[in-house]
Amino acid sequence: MPATVPIAVPPPPSAASEFELIRRHFSRPCAHTTLAGGDDAALLQPRAGMQLAVSTDMLVAGTHFFADTDPAGLGWKALAVNVSDLAAMGAAPRWALLSLALPAADEAWIAAFADGFYACAARYGVDLAGGDTTRGPLNLSVTIIGEVPPARAVTRGGGRPGDDLWVSGQPGLAALGLAMLRGQFRPDRDGERCLDALHRPQPRVELGLALRGVASAMLDVSDGLLGDLGHILEQSRCGAIVELDRLPVAALLATGADPLLAQRCLLRGGDDYELLFSAPPAERTTLAGLSQRLALPLTRIGCLTEPGSLLLRHADGRLEPAAAAGYDHFA
Repeated sequence: MPATVPIAVPPPPSAASEFELIRRHFSRPCAHTTLAGGDDAALLQPRAGMQLAVSTDMLVAGTHFFADTDPAGLGWKALAVNVSDLAAMGAAPRWALLSLALPAADEAWIAAFADGFYACAARYGVDLAGGDTTRGPLNLSVTIIGEVPPARAVTRGGGRPGDDLWVSGQPGLAALGLAMLRGQFRPDRDGERCLDALHRPQPRVELGLALRGVASAMLDVSDGLLGDLGHILEQSRCGAIVELDRLPVAALLATGADPLLAQRCLLRGGDDYELLFSAPPAERTTLAGLSQRLALPLTRIGCLTEPGSLLLRHADGRLEPAAAAGYDHFA
């Protein structure tokens, strides 16, 4: 019998290497970075007279987002939540470092993620200066670096008794969006607005910069308004009263949420990335003008008090103690 001739079968196309993935998807031009990816470290040149503000955050599949979340929205959010930290300090974002743990080299997913990330970077003037990739459970880690003039950063510790408490935008929408995804809430209207708030938060950078010298203390609302307010109270050594009838709840009710759900999402829901800040009453006119100039609602929701409790004041004047605990990853 003739000898059997083996049929030559071409090998399957090999997956892109780590370095090819970086070159294809994360090597776009930078605007203000001396040396970005490709070397052992990036070279950054801060502007003269500026301090650096640095923050880092992780988003983990199953903890911060569902594994089937749209990758473009996830790319936007991975950077946006870090940009928001700089906004809360009155700092201008400049550079980001991105580290990804990926279960597989899914090029379509990576391309969409990169597009979302770079869209956010373009919106807020951020250069991707470097990072790392590895195989593992889906985990997104961003370090953000920005600039602020010396002694001009707004911290959590500058609030004083008598200061007003303010919040920007519409807190609570993101929590309604999460309730939708969990099947706990079906909106009558504005469902897409709730999901957009959850997946594509809008860091309040312009507001944060404008609040230098106006706000006495500030942070961004990531773990719930009351929980994050507790950080201001701790660092500023104050108490607070939140006026329930001043809360911006109308837009939440307009979705069809019942009043209890709307109030819970506004006070306890996370992922808003709005700015919560205190300011002396003498700044009310300035803040009204700022709200108009930025076309962004700023709502006065209460005041800081002498050291003591966090209290909720009902429309009838009744005061109710409130727990200031926010989301805790280990609780």
